[in-house]
Amino acid sequence: MQVFVLLFNARTENEGIHTIRIGEHNWVLMFEEEDDATRYALLLEAQDFPSPTIEVMEKEEIEEFCQSAGYHCQLVPKGFVPQSDTDRLLMVPPETNVEETDWQPEEAPPEPIADAELEQIRRQLEGLL
Repeated sequence: MQVFVLLFNARTENEGIHTIRIGEHNWVLMFEEEDDATRYALLLEAQDFPSPTIEVMEKEEIEEFCQSAGYHCQLVPKGFVPQSDTDRLLMVPPETNVEETDWQPEEAPPEPIADAELEQIRRQLEGLL
């Protein structure tokens, strides 16, 4: 079964998965529907979290990852309506982000160099020859 998860810096060496800390446990949400994952990602962005990417993955792969990392995982089925306090905690993004993550937000690419500046650098390099 395929599920949708929220990743930060997807497909980079600096990739991180979104987790929620409840008590002593970290939870990874696996969304059955992409629309639900998108809505949750928008809630995170509205609270000034870094923008996550929604990625489709095999449920078993996420479960294996969670087991190896000591995380818990929760499937969020289509049309999910929270029934308990724990359900509500899982479905509402936290008000604050952790201070330090295992991954770091990617830096914006450098601004392109202006043609005049490139020409000056080229002349300096030619002068070295």
